[in-house]
Amino acid sequence: MRRIADLYPGNAKTDARDAYVIADAARTLPHTLRHLNVDDDALAELDVLIGYDDDLAAEATRISNRIRGLLTGIHPALERVLGPKVSHPAVLEILIRCGGPIGIRKAGRRKLASIATKNAPRMGATLVENILAALDEQTVTVAGTTAADKILPRLAESLKTVLTQRKNVASEVEEILDAHPLAQVLTSMPGIGVRTSARILLEIGDASGFKSSGHLAAYAGIAPVTHRSGSSIRGEHPARTGNRKLKRAFFLAAFAALSDPTSRAYYDHKRAEGKKHNAALICLARRRCDVLFAMLHNKTHYQHPEPQAA
Repeated sequence: MRRIADLYPGNAKTDARDAYVIADAARTLPHTLRHLNVDDDALAELDVLIGYDDDLAAEATRISNRIRGLLTGIHPALERVLGPKVSHPAVLEILIRCGGPIGIRKAGRRKLASIATKNAPRMGATLVENILAALDEQTVTVAGTTAADKILPRLAESLKTVLTQRKNVASEVEEILDAHPLAQVLTSMPGIGVRTSARILLEIGDASGFKSSGHLAAYAGIAPVTHRSGSSIRGEHPARTGNRKLKRAFFLAAFAALSDPTSRAYYDHKRAEGKKHNAALICLARRRCDVLFAMLHNKTHYQHPEPQAA
C-alpha cells in the first residue's frame, strides 16, 4: 500500500488518505490482490497452530546452534560426532544425563551404551564407539569445559522440551487437516507432509484465486524473472520477491521429494545441466507447482507417472 501511495499526489500521511489509496487500489487493481479466507474456522485454527510451530522451530534451531557452538569451543571432535545428530533422542539423553566431555568420560562405556541403545537400538553401539573415539582425539582440556558440563544438560533439556511441544502441535495440526477436504490431496504428493500441507492451505487455499500455475509460481517466488535491457543485459534470474512462507514450503517439499524417483530424476537432470543444488531444487519446485495446481484445481490425488517404453 505504501508503494502504491507514492503514485498519488501529495506527501501527507493520514488515515483518510490511506483509506482512499486502499479503496482505489481494490477498485482499479483487483487482479493484484489475494482473497483472505476469513470465514474458514479450520484455517483460522491452523494459522494459530502453524504460527506457534514456526516459533518453536526457530527456538529449536537457536538452541541447537548454541549446543553445537559450545561443543565446538571446548571439544571440536566431540561436536563432529554429536552436532549433526543433536536433535536425536539418544544424543539429547546423553547430554542431559552426562553433560559435556568431562561428564561423558566419567560415565564410561557401560552407562553410555545403556542410554544409547535404549533411545537408538540400531545406531546405539556405533554412536558410543564414535563418542569414545572422539574423546581420545583431544588430550587438552580447554578453559571453560567445567562450566560447559553444567550448561549443556540444561540446553539439552530445553531442546527436548521444544521438540516435544512441536510433536504435540503436529498431532493437533494433523487432527484439523484430517477434516479438511484438500488435506488428503496435498499429502498424496511426495515430499508434502503435515506442516507443509498446512502452510500451503493457509497461503493459497484451493488455489482458485490463481488463473494458472504460472501465476501461482510467480506469487510464490519460484518462477524465474527475465532481465532484459537492449542488447547488453539478457538472462533469467531467481526471483527475490514473492510469498516467502509459501516459497519456503515449496522448497522444503522439493527437498523432501528427492527420495521419489521421478523428482530425483528431474533434479539429477538439472544438476547435469550445470545448475547448483539450490537452483536445481527451485527448478524442481517450479515443476511440482504445475502438478500441485492441477491437483488442487481438479481435486485429485497425486498419480505417479507410468514409465514409458524405450
